[in-house]
Amino acid sequence: VSPLSRVITCDGYKNVHRLSCDSGVIHMQAALYGRADRETCSEGRPAQQLNNIQCSQKGVWNCDGKSVCEFSRVLLHSSDPCHGIYKYKHLPLHPTCEHSLAFLQCDEGKVIFVLGADYGRRDSSTCSINRPANHLQNTLCSRPTTKVAESCNGKSSCSVKASNSVFGDPCSDSYKYLVPSTECDYPPV
Repeated sequence: VSPLSRVITCDGYKNVHRLSCDSGVIHMQAALYGRADRETCSEGRPAQQLNNIQCSQKGVWNCDGKSVCEFSRVLLHSSDPCHGIYKYKHLPLHPTCEHSLAFLQCDEGKVIFVLGADYGRRDSSTCSINRPANHLQNTLCSRPTTKVAESCNGKSSCSVKASNSVFGDPCSDSYKYLVPSTECDYPPV
C-alpha cells in the first residue's frame, strides 16, 4: 500500500465526491479526468471509445488547501478533453490523519468494497503539518488492517476513526494515518 489512496470513477455515474479533513487540509496529487490507459473503466465499451489514451484534463478540482471539498461529474463535463472517448476520474488522495474520521460513501444502490487498508506511517511528509520531527521519523511502522473491511464492506456509507483505539498502535513514537483503498459497486445478488 502506498502512502496515497485513490478514487477512480467511471464516466456516466452520478457520484458526488466529498473529501474532508478534521485537522489539516486536502492535498491532491495528479488528479485526472480523461483516459490514460485502455483498461480502466473499459468493461462493455467499444474499442473506439478506448483508443485515445493521451486525452486528459488535469487540475480541474480546486480542493488543495481546503478542509472540505465536493465535486461531481457535472462539474467535470463543463469541458470535454476528448470528445467521443469514454472517460474516468482518477483522484489520488491524501490519507486520513490520526484522530480524524475517514468517511466513505457510495452512490445510491451501490455498496462499499474495501480492497485493503493500512494504518501507521510509511513516509515523513504525509500528515506532517504542525507535527514535531520526532513524530515523523519512524517510516517503517505500518501494518495492514482488516478493520475497515469489517466495518464498511457492504454498506452504502461508513465512518472510521483513524486512531490507535481502533487499529492498535504499530509505533507509539509516530503520528500515524489510515490509507483505505475502496471501490463502490452493486451488491452481489
